[in-house]
Amino acid sequence: MNDNRKEKRNSRCGFIALVGRPNVGKSTLLNHFLRQKISITSRKPQTTRHRILGVHSTSDTQFIYVDTPGLHHERKKTLNRLMNETVERVISDVDVVFFIVERTAWTDEDELVLNALLNVNKPILLLINKVDQLQDKKRLLPHIEALSAKRHFVEIIPVSALKGHNLEVIDEAVRQYLPEGQFLFPVDQVTDRSVRFLAAEMVREKIIRQLGDELPYEATVEIEKFQDQGRTLHVDALILVEKAGQKQILIGKEGSRLKLVGSAAREDMEKAFEKKVMLKLWVKVRSGWADNERALKSLGYTDYQSI
Repeated sequence: MNDNRKEKRNSRCGFIALVGRPNVGKSTLLNHFLRQKISITSRKPQTTRHRILGVHSTSDTQFIYVDTPGLHHERKKTLNRLMNETVERVISDVDVVFFIVERTAWTDEDELVLNALLNVNKPILLLINKVDQLQDKKRLLPHIEALSAKRHFVEIIPVSALKGHNLEVIDEAVRQYLPEGQFLFPVDQVTDRSVRFLAAEMVREKIIRQLGDELPYEATVEIEKFQDQGRTLHVDALILVEKAGQKQILIGKEGSRLKLVGSAAREDMEKAFEKKVMLKLWVKVRSGWADNERALKSLGYTDYQSI
């Protein structure tokens, strides 16, 4: 008797790093891989500051994605140095690396990432993001050939983070490079980050999106209160900036800017946490926090743990 049923595959589970220069779409890709949003996004470079782990489980595979800050040349401030060190540690810890580049562009910072990967002895897949924005698709093939000459990639896959293009192709392509083994996380777990962390990131995303280039990167968010009262979640968030002028910009006339940030962040929280959210925001000046290792530690910027 012939059994035409699909052969059961051994389970696989492994860690996959998403690396690339700032603003190539790593966080948007991560959200698509997970089929839900856990990593904040914006059009501004260096939106991601922390290592963020996301888990996508199928019947026989657990893909554990590790989103990283964009690797960049700037190391003047302690925060920048810690972000780069996080990327370097993640690369050394994972099973597979996704090197993400953008369309037919190649910059000095892309070269910086490539150099960081030169001595990495593990499978590296090159994902060419934002191909949906290419006006002349004929330019893609020569670009792929040029990238192939830079180093060996086990796969080169054109993708669109925004459109979700080729995600299933990527899932199947990377699966073969993950080690066989049991799942490390419950199948319904999506991230290793706490809800407090996610709430802080939602507020920070809205600051970046609302203020564009008006407010530099010297802003961070600390959750002071996160109290679940059943149907309602009470969240108090403190926004730290470097200068008094930045505080005024963020608050806006009669608090208008801060209200927009709070309203947008609250909506995201209610979708994510599936309950009513009472969100209160404060802004405080704390000069030099981005260059103070003790302050960065208290804000969770040095909490890297090996995978």
